[in-house]
Amino acid sequence: MSLTGPKLNMSEPEWRTRVDLAALYRLVNHYGWSDLFGTHISARIPDQPDTFLLNPYGYLFEEITASNLVKVDEDGNELDQSENGINPAGFTIHSAVHSAKSDINFVIHTHTAAGTGVSVQRDGILPLTQHSLVVIAQTGYHDYEGIATDLDERERLARDLGDNRVLVLRNHGLLTVGATAGEAFMWMYRAERACRMQLAHQQAGVPVTEVPLDVQQITIERNRFNNSDKGFRTIGKVEWPGLLRQMDRIDPSYST
Repeated sequence: MSLTGPKLNMSEPEWRTRVDLAALYRLVNHYGWSDLFGTHISARIPDQPDTFLLNPYGYLFEEITASNLVKVDEDGNELDQSENGINPAGFTIHSAVHSAKSDINFVIHTHTAAGTGVSVQRDGILPLTQHSLVVIAQTGYHDYEGIATDLDERERLARDLGDNRVLVLRNHGLLTVGATAGEAFMWMYRAERACRMQLAHQQAGVPVTEVPLDVQQITIERNRFNNSDKGFRTIGKVEWPGLLRQMDRIDPSYST
């Protein structure tokens, strides 16, 4: 990873968080999940827990760097200078999680065709594949309330997320969270894949081979264990260094 140390008179923890968050923006763009300026990713600053970082509005995800991210507090005050400010809906959604969930440090929100396509379905993510069973075990649902500029919605967003790592925003898109950048990314990767596979089956218009209920439950429980700290593949822990290497090969400017 191209990490050159603290910049702009900030602490080492803040700079490291900025680099990880900028990498997340570039990865989301690389995997085709961005929506120009319509979505957002945030990160809590470890040594300033009442503040978090968001993208400056008007920058494409491929333009995000560690140094141009905007620091805000839980009241929405911008602590960094940015030409166009931040997305108000982004502040509402991300502050809802950061203020209510002290164990969550990274939040990703997307409007992909697959994620939004499943979010409009009454039954949401269906237990059709191994991929979907992994995600279902960690998924909550939040009803659409219009563009998220009403700060009162924050309480309901946090409630509907609960202890899950994935939140389907009905008629809107997907949201994933994690203690680390790698965890938040891998939950979005898995949720996005599950949604794409579901739509692929539905578009085929053929009968489904149903997974028996007992096998569904076994698979869900195994994945809960496997993805935990006691399991063999703590989510994001192994993947994140590889993802950073991928970004370094593509364009290391994210870390500037």
